[in-house]
Amino acid sequence: MFRLVMAFTGWLQNTPLALAVGGSDWAYPYIQLTHFTGLSLWLGTSVAVDLRLLGLIKGTQKPDRLSDALFFLNWIGFGIAIIGGGLLFSISAQNYVLNAAFRTKLGVLLPLALVSHIVVQRKSHAWSQTPKPPVAAKLISSIELMLWLSVAAAAVSIPYF
Repeated sequence: MFRLVMAFTGWLQNTPLALAVGGSDWAYPYIQLTHFTGLSLWLGTSVAVDLRLLGLIKGTQKPDRLSDALFFLNWIGFGIAIIGGGLLFSISAQNYVLNAAFRTKLGVLLPLALVSHIVVQRKSHAWSQTPKPPVAAKLISSIELMLWLSVAAAAVSIPYF
């Protein structure tokens, strides 16, 4: 399996698109900016709903309304982050696959964070039926916030591994 992954990543980083992006003085920073913009939009909307569920953001809007209002922007941000991240990955795919921080970020933390995020989005309607969000809402929101923080910590650790 490892050889298959290394063969795929070797092919990926030698595609014309990856070579063009990696060899360009101007493309890489713009793609990185795109990736970070998508991440900011995606995580910013997620964090807003989590903080509302935790009661740290006060407002007249219930968590389900806030989640519904931000749903489209949230998943647009996700799409932008995936496209930008995929392009960045393609430039040096084999190095990223061997990087422990990158593997932690993508292989462990990101799926857990995504699952907790989807749970929050799906359950926010039920959780908004009570005057105060239940303990389960606060727990899963706290877990989601900690996972996103861990994803960010793993991401910034990538250059050091």
